[in-house]
Amino acid sequence: MQILNAIWTFFATYILQKAPYMIGFLVLVGYVLKKEKWYNTLGGTLKAIIGMLILNVGSGGLTSNFRPILAGLRERFNLTAVVIDPYYGQNAVTAGVEEVFGKGFSNVMILLLVAFIVNILLVRFNKLTKCRTLFTTGHVQVQQASTAYWLIMFAIPALLTNDILMIVCMSIVLGAYWAVGSNLTVKPMQELTDGAGFAIAHQQMFGIRLGYWAADKLFGEKKDKNGNVTRKVKKVGDLEMPGFFSIFNENMVCTAILMTVFFGTIMAIIGKPFFVENGYTTDGTNFAWYCFDKCLNFAVYLAILQLGVRTFVTELTQSFQGIADKLLPSSIPGVDCAVCYGFGDSNAVTFGFLAGLVGQLVAIVTLILIGSPTLIICGFVPVFFDNATIGLVANEKGGIKACLVIPFISGLIQVFGSALIAGWCGMAAYGGYLGMFDWATVWPLMTVVMKYLGYVGLILCAVALLAIPQIEYRMDKKGYFLITEDYEAYKEYKASK
Repeated sequence: MQILNAIWTFFATYILQKAPYMIGFLVLVGYVLKKEKWYNTLGGTLKAIIGMLILNVGSGGLTSNFRPILAGLRERFNLTAVVIDPYYGQNAVTAGVEEVFGKGFSNVMILLLVAFIVNILLVRFNKLTKCRTLFTTGHVQVQQASTAYWLIMFAIPALLTNDILMIVCMSIVLGAYWAVGSNLTVKPMQELTDGAGFAIAHQQMFGIRLGYWAADKLFGEKKDKNGNVTRKVKKVGDLEMPGFFSIFNENMVCTAILMTVFFGTIMAIIGKPFFVENGYTTDGTNFAWYCFDKCLNFAVYLAILQLGVRTFVTELTQSFQGIADKLLPSSIPGVDCAVCYGFGDSNAVTFGFLAGLVGQLVAIVTLILIGSPTLIICGFVPVFFDNATIGLVANEKGGIKACLVIPFISGLIQVFGSALIAGWCGMAAYGGYLGMFDWATVWPLMTVVMKYLGYVGLILCAVALLAIPQIEYRMDKKGYFLITEDYEAYKEYKASK
């Protein structure tokens, strides 16, 4: 038993919680099941791990580059508030869960394991459940398990008397959310990537599908009965800039210019003394040059992130076919949202991010003006990864208008929704909340239902989640599994319709 416990501890610590090695493990298993030659298996596994490590460098660089600016805004304007960021949210749970509920944080890892098993079972029996995606982003699972642990204990205090019942109930809801949420992104991602064979397993899965739907219905191309286009869609990539504005057609240049204008202004408002006092630069450094250099780094880290995507995504999708064929038929992997940035119009990533940031800032100013008891400081992870992803999908279906309007609304929702739930459930007192789209909408709604209906509410939440893929399947029975099994055949089927 001790040996099994040691193996599980190693796996949970060094693989399950480390996204690069979790992806590498899946690639290894997939190639073994495909009976690939050993050297191809080794090469593919290493390539997947290295690609994810490159992606992490890009993601980490973007985050670390932005955090001094957030700290400066907080100190410059004397704001004490909740930071909406997955890592701040996880830290809040770690700091406060025992004090508030009398329960240790160690249960979070047990919750993660059991919820992941629920996800696997839902996908294994997908002909019945209609769930086609396995949630593979381990670091996101840890963050979500932490916040779900707090929210469900807050909603149903009766669970505190029975640890086994508590973990089982939590795992059903969380595992269903992982399976159903990532499943919702199958259609948007397959269309965006032309059948690359992955879904998104992150923090804004419902947001992606809502953005996809809203972009199509409100901004998408329309035709009359004769097939004539009555409403055209102009995408970010279709923008024809006059004269020197054409430089915005180049992704790196566009990102560098927009970041320099936007964040350069914010850094100027914060002022040089803050950055000197906190060790970010020295008194003898030219401050304008320091700001310019930091802003250019946004373009650098975004390019690194996209390189990481291109490095590993092919290995993952090819090897996962072995898992799908042998263990999880008609399924595809759910991966980090940054993976999709290598597809579609790369400038839509920047436009979506900036539109979402403006939405968050408008919402924060509104909270200050109305005297909200819970103020929000925007974290880089929600403002970038939520809104850039939603903007990319929105641009694909509804063009530049959708790419700007929908992420802007998403930014408003992130701040207002997080302020309400973080203040109500008590996490605001510990300085952080997860704060990304689904956790400012879907999870607050489920928390309200469970809080006022108890166990009945928990059952209703689980049933409502599991009903979503059933409804989606009945809307397109023939194409539902075809889109993951044979995308070219799916496109022919859709064209024939």
